[in-house]
Amino acid sequence: MDERRLGVASGLAAYALWGLFPLYFPLLEPAGGLEIVAHRVLWSLLFVGLLLTAVRRWGNVRAAVTDRRTVLVLAGAAVLIAANWLIFVYGVNSGHVVETSLGYFINPLVSVLLGVVVFAERLRPLQWLAVAIAAVAVGVLTVDYGRPPWIALSLAATFGLYGLMKKVVRVEAAPGLFVETALVSLPAVAVLAFLQADGSATFGAEGAGHVALLLSSGVATAVPLLLFAAAARRIPLSTVGLLQYLTPLMQLAIGVFVYDEPMPPARLAGFAIVWLALAVFTADSLRHARGLARRPVTEPLPAGL
Repeated sequence: MDERRLGVASGLAAYALWGLFPLYFPLLEPAGGLEIVAHRVLWSLLFVGLLLTAVRRWGNVRAAVTDRRTVLVLAGAAVLIAANWLIFVYGVNSGHVVETSLGYFINPLVSVLLGVVVFAERLRPLQWLAVAIAAVAVGVLTVDYGRPPWIALSLAATFGLYGLMKKVVRVEAAPGLFVETALVSLPAVAVLAFLQADGSATFGAEGAGHVALLLSSGVATAVPLLLFAAAARRIPLSTVGLLQYLTPLMQLAIGVFVYDEPMPPARLAGFAIVWLALAVFTADSLRHARGLARRPVTEPLPAGL
């Protein structure tokens, strides 16, 4: 399997697993968001450490931690993904699965804007139109919710920036994830120690089944992130954004059909406008990709690609 196909397969697997998360995290209750995220950090650190031992990649970890720029980028990625986890767990366990799905619908357009801001990429007219349509959708949903959709916007921003960090750092998936989780492991231990001292920790207090579920959060966290990192390193950021549609579609279906969350006409209209923006963006991307495929090999690519 060539690098591009491997990247696409890894991305699809990652997004399918994330799409099932609204069914998984309610199983971890009565643990609160902070406790769940702290356990995700610690058990994913252990899981990835065992994986690195099995494949003998500790040398890559040592190489990463001796490069100051790499450590700084991974520290930023660690903070962003921890914030994303906390917001997502809060959204799912507080009955806002539909709004969390909106965040991941918006995220591809956030990735496009980050490409403009960070990499000085030039957007084509239809791409700008897609961004403008999405802004209208956010306005419609703000009226419907009676507030800006903060959960959705926060998820889109934190995960878009996390994807950017993973794009610019040259570290393999498992070593990079190990460094990320190691950098936030001390705060995670502090949170769990505080909850234990406060008497509000659920680990060990809700039976063996609950302990097993919290332990499983390490595998559930690490596997999709490893797949996502592998995809981000092998395929363009725009392709990563297109593959991401799978996650919010699954989450939206779970929110509406499994958890019976309301979808009033105004909210449905807001989602429809978001889907219109994504349709414009996708059609333009596919048209542009076909145009590049027809170019003679000797013809240089346009600037900014």
